[in-house]
Amino acid sequence: MEKSFFSELYYKAFQSGNRLHLLIAINTIIFLALGILSLVDFFAKTGIASLLVTQLSLPANLGDLLYRPWSLVTYMFTQLAFFHFLFNMLWLYWIGIIFLDFLNNRQFIFTYLLGGLAGGALFLALYNLIPSIASGPAVLIGSSGAVYAIVVATATLAPNYTIRLLFFGNVRLKYLVAAFIVLNILGLNGANLGGNLAHLGGALMGFIYIKQLRNGNDWSKLFKPRKTKLRIVKNHTATTNKTSFTNQEYIDSILDKISQSGYNSLSKAEKEALFNAGKQDSNQK
Repeated sequence: MEKSFFSELYYKAFQSGNRLHLLIAINTIIFLALGILSLVDFFAKTGIASLLVTQLSLPANLGDLLYRPWSLVTYMFTQLAFFHFLFNMLWLYWIGIIFLDFLNNRQFIFTYLLGGLAGGALFLALYNLIPSIASGPAVLIGSSGAVYAIVVATATLAPNYTIRLLFFGNVRLKYLVAAFIVLNILGLNGANLGGNLAHLGGALMGFIYIKQLRNGNDWSKLFKPRKTKLRIVKNHTATTNKTSFTNQEYIDSILDKISQSGYNSLSKAEKEALFNAGKQDSNQK
């Protein structure tokens, strides 16, 4: 029996195990909910939508933050403008697919949250340490900082990976990210100061995380539950020809090759090794 359209969407978002689909689903649900409530407000003047946005957005004022600390997380899933939401989700989807070709679901979720938290922290720090930059009460919403972390992390992992852009043709990720960073720095004197700060904070943490990962420090293991189950050890006399892909030095050499020559330069065996290593790590989380 064929699944209905909504059943298939629900499966992909919440049951397939793909965290990229899950994050897009959470952002979409919040965007649609706020849109519907805004429509209700327009006709019924209930004020529910504005109240909810206030609770979800990250305030620059530390006194306000004290009463809604959850906004450090909820702001990075909240968008009001359609094109803001659309472009964030498109970039998350396009680059997220590449990210998950090399790393696992746990690392993907961690990078998204780390980027969002870093973007929010930089926003709070500068608005409170340099009050002159704020012309009035400020709040931060949007997943851009978290998405920037994914984009920059992917470009740091595979800088020569090539994607095709409309009007530009084939562009390497490192050049795309460089353009994003320059535009955001130039935009610091514009109207969207808070957003640009969040973008830069997320980008910085995406870069640092991958650099630490390549040094053997996987911060995402904080999300890895510790198993306390008893294990039964058996002696095996037979040998196996199955190749182990858990050798970190071998995986690191593959990542180095990707950084230098791009993903397409990998041999079939190297691609299989990278895939199985990521799959094995996902199964162990």
